[in-house]
Amino acid sequence: MANNRVEAVERALTVLEAFDTATESFSLADLARHTGFYKSTLLRLLGSLARFDYVRRTEDGTWQLGDTPGRLARRYAGSQGLLARAEPYLEQLAAELEETAALLERTPEGVKCLLAALPSQALRHNLQAGMGWAFAMPDDPRPSIPGGEMLTVALPGPPPLRWLAVSGPAERIPKARALALLQKAAAALGEQEADGGGPSSA
Repeated sequence: MANNRVEAVERALTVLEAFDTATESFSLADLARHTGFYKSTLLRLLGSLARFDYVRRTEDGTWQLGDTPGRLARRYAGSQGLLARAEPYLEQLAAELEETAALLERTPEGVKCLLAALPSQALRHNLQAGMGWAFAMPDDPRPSIPGGEMLTVALPGPPPLRWLAVSGPAERIPKARALALLQKAAAALGEQEADGGGPSSA
């Protein structure tokens, strides 16, 4: 693993770690004491971090965190919160339809499965979290499944685009019922998102 290290990146991360205290701003001397870096080195690192708004320099010359760490934290919290809220809906879909239920997300590479619930029966679409594939058609997340099919409903909300999906052997999925349950679950998740992630009945 030693060959996978980038010293400049690790130094920049060390600087960011120094801000993980109750203190809101630091002088250059403070940061030098916390990190052990020379002030000249710190100024170069802080300059790069400031260009991406990880840190910013205040009018009195001290340094504080910029907006980027908070933005990334909100993104992480929102994603993790969605997984927690979606899981019971996926489990209910898989149990009621006896087919695979999944949460999909659009990525720069195509489509990624964020979460999946599998039915108990052996003949099923074995979709797992982390699996990904390219779009066959724009904004259509359905993959090619030999002998199978997938039904999807888009989730409301800001980007990235996400879908609830049910998939399994072709001709076995009760399409009308599956779409109705998908739409109901998507609407409930959308209401939870609008309410700040509060509980809702599936």
